[in-house]
Amino acid sequence: MGLKTPLYASHVDQGAKIVDFGGWDMPLHYGSQIDEHHAVRREAGMFDVSHMAVVDLTGGRSREYLRLLLANDVARLNEPGKALYTCMLNPDGGVIDDLIVYFVSDTWFRLVVNAGTRDKDLAWIRTHAAPFDVDVLERTDLCVIAVQGPEARVKAAGLLAPTQQPAALEIKPFHAAPFGSWFVARTGYTGEDGFEMMIPACDAVDAWHRLDESGVKPAGLGARDTLRLEAGMNLYGNDMDERHHPLESGLAWTVALEPSDRDFIGRDALLAARRDGCDRLVGLLLEERGVLRSHQRVVSPGNADGMVTSGTFSPTLNRSIGLARVPQATGASVQVEIRGKLHAARVVKTPFVRHGKAMIEI
Repeated sequence: MGLKTPLYASHVDQGAKIVDFGGWDMPLHYGSQIDEHHAVRREAGMFDVSHMAVVDLTGGRSREYLRLLLANDVARLNEPGKALYTCMLNPDGGVIDDLIVYFVSDTWFRLVVNAGTRDKDLAWIRTHAAPFDVDVLERTDLCVIAVQGPEARVKAAGLLAPTQQPAALEIKPFHAAPFGSWFVARTGYTGEDGFEMMIPACDAVDAWHRLDESGVKPAGLGARDTLRLEAGMNLYGNDMDERHHPLESGLAWTVALEPSDRDFIGRDALLAARRDGCDRLVGLLLEERGVLRSHQRVVSPGNADGMVTSGTFSPTLNRSIGLARVPQATGASVQVEIRGKLHAARVVKTPFVRHGKAMIEI
C-alpha cells in the first residue's frame, strides 16, 4: 500500500483506477482517460496533485539562498505572489528537480516540488539552507487541487466567499494570492488556463465535491500526461533528470546566466556545455500509424541516434506526438524505431496544442 492523499477515499468512491505513482496511490482515470482529457481542453477538469510537496522557506536571507540554489534568478521576483519556473541543479548541471517558486514576501518563499523527488529534494534544500539560517517547512497540512480548462477559473473561484471571487479572477498568469488559509495560483500543467489551489487538508474533500457538483470533471494521471505533452511540458524522470542538464532538455529559458556574478549550483557545468555544444530536445509528430513511447530510437541521416523521452497519442490532434533528445544537427525529418521497424516522423516546434488549438500543421 502506498501513501494516500486526503482525497483518496473520494477517488475510490468515484470509481477511479488507482495506481502507484512515486510511492503514492493515485487515480489513473475515472473510466475514460480520453473524456477527461477533452473535458480539460473544452470545459474544466480537476486533478488531485496533493502528492506534490509544498515547501515554505522563511528567513531574512531566503532570497540570497535561492539565488544560489536555483538556476533561474529569484531576483526577478519583486511583486508579491509572482511565480517563477526553474530547475534545481547538482554541481554537474544535472536536474535534481524542476519546480515552481512563489514570492510571498521578502522573508517567505514557497516552493512546489515533484512527488517522486520530494525526499531527495528536501534533503538537498535543507543541507544548503543551513548556512543561510533559512527555515524549511514541508507543508504536509496542505492539499493541492489543480482546476484546469477554459471554464476552470470561474468554477474554482466559486469555492471562495463572494467577496473574494473578483480578486481571485483578477490574479494574473503565473501569479498567486492568499485568501485566508487558501493560496490560489494561476499556474498549471496542461496548457490551459486555471488555478492550482493549495488549501488546508481539512477543506479538501468538501472543495473536491463542490467542484464536482459544479460540473468540473475529475481527471487522473493519464489525462494529465497527455495534456502536459500536448503542451510541450517536460516530465521529470523522462525529459530531464540528474544525468541531463537544462540546455539539452529544452529548458535553457529557465536558466539565468546573467548577471554573470551570480554563482548558482551547476553554473560552471552549464557554461561548459554551452561552450562545447550539446544535444537538444525537440518535438516529434509521427507521420505514420503507431504510437511514440519513451526510449524509442530516433534515426537521423549523418547524425548519432537520438531517443524519444516522452511519447503518447494526442487526443486533440488525433496523432502520435513526442519529445526526443537528438543531436544539434538533426534536421526536420527523422525516423523512429517502433517494434523493430522505422517510421517517419517530423521535427516540430512545441507546444503541439495551446488553449485547445493545434499549434502545428497536421
